[in-house]
Amino acid sequence: MRLGVLDVGSNTVHLLVVDAHRGAHPIPTTSEKTILRLAEQLDARGQLSKTGADQLVRAVAAAKASAERAGCEDLMAFATSAVREAGNSAEVLDRVRTETGVDLKVLSGEDEAKYTFLAVRRWYGWSAGKLLSLDIGGGSLELAIGRDENPDLAFSVPLGAGRLTRTRFKKDPPRRAEVRETTDWLAEQLAPVARKLKRAGEPDRVVATSKTFRTLARLTGAAPSSAGPRARRVLTDAGLRQLIAFISRMSAGDLAELEGVSTSRAHQLLAGALVAEATMRALSLTQLEICPWALREGVILRRLDHTDGTDQSDTGRTRQSGARWS
Repeated sequence: MRLGVLDVGSNTVHLLVVDAHRGAHPIPTTSEKTILRLAEQLDARGQLSKTGADQLVRAVAAAKASAERAGCEDLMAFATSAVREAGNSAEVLDRVRTETGVDLKVLSGEDEAKYTFLAVRRWYGWSAGKLLSLDIGGGSLELAIGRDENPDLAFSVPLGAGRLTRTRFKKDPPRRAEVRETTDWLAEQLAPVARKLKRAGEPDRVVATSKTFRTLARLTGAAPSSAGPRARRVLTDAGLRQLIAFISRMSAGDLAELEGVSTSRAHQLLAGALVAEATMRALSLTQLEICPWALREGVILRRLDHTDGTDQSDTGRTRQSGARWS
C-alpha cells in the first residue's frame, strides 16, 4: 500500500510518501517540503493572515497533486501548533477543504506527543523498556514516557524553537543578556513538567526526534544523514553546552553555512539548542539517542494498525483517511 502523510507545521508543509502494510517497516519513497513559516504569519490578533492562508491552500493543493502522481492510495493530512493556535483556524481549515478537497486534522499537542512516542516505541521495540521521548518543533516541545505503545504521560509545552526565536530574541545574534534570561526562563517553564515526569520513574532509554535534535547531534559530531537511518547517533549534555557557547555568537546567515544546518531553520537553531539543553538539565539527562522516526511515522503506523492487512484501494485516485488513524 502506498500512503501519503501531509504535515502542516509551523515552518513547513511536508509530504512524505511511503510503501507500507500492516506489520511491515514503512519504506519512504519520496519527500517534498514547502517552506511557509506559518507561525510567523499570524497577525497581532493571532489570526493567520490572508497571505498565509493563500500560501497554505496552494501548498496543500500542490502536495495533494504530488501524492496522486506518486500513486498514493490514501492521504493523511494534519496540522500542528501554527494552525491549532490561529484564531481563525476554523475558517482556514474550511477554505483548505473547499478549495483542495483535503480535510486537515488539527492535532492537539498531546496527540503529537503520543504519535511521536508510538513511532519511537516501534523503532526501538519492547527491549528498550521504559522510554522517554522528546521532540522540539517550531511551536512546541513534546515529551512522553511509558513502557507501552501508549505513553503513561504525554505533555506539550509552548517552547518551540521558532516561537522562542520570535518572542525572546530581538537581535541577530541575540545579546548575551537575552540568552541568559531565556535560559533562566526556560528552567522555570520546564520545572512543573519535569517534576511530573520524574515521578513516573527513571527511563531505561531517552530518545529525541525530529530536525532540531538531529541537527544539534550532527553539529556535535554525530554521523551525517548519508550514514543512513540505522547509524547510532547521540547528543550529550557536554557537547550541547559547548555548541551553544559557539553558535550563540553567530548570526543566522553564518549558522546557515554550517554543515547540516538548513537555511530555513538557521535563525531558530540557537533557540532550539537552548530548549534542548534546558530540558536535559531539568530532567537530569546526560545523553539522548536520536531516533529517525517521529510524528509522521507515528501517524502512518497508527493508520496501518487500523487496516486488516489487505489492499485497501478501490480506485486509482488518492483518497483521504478520516478517523481510522486518529
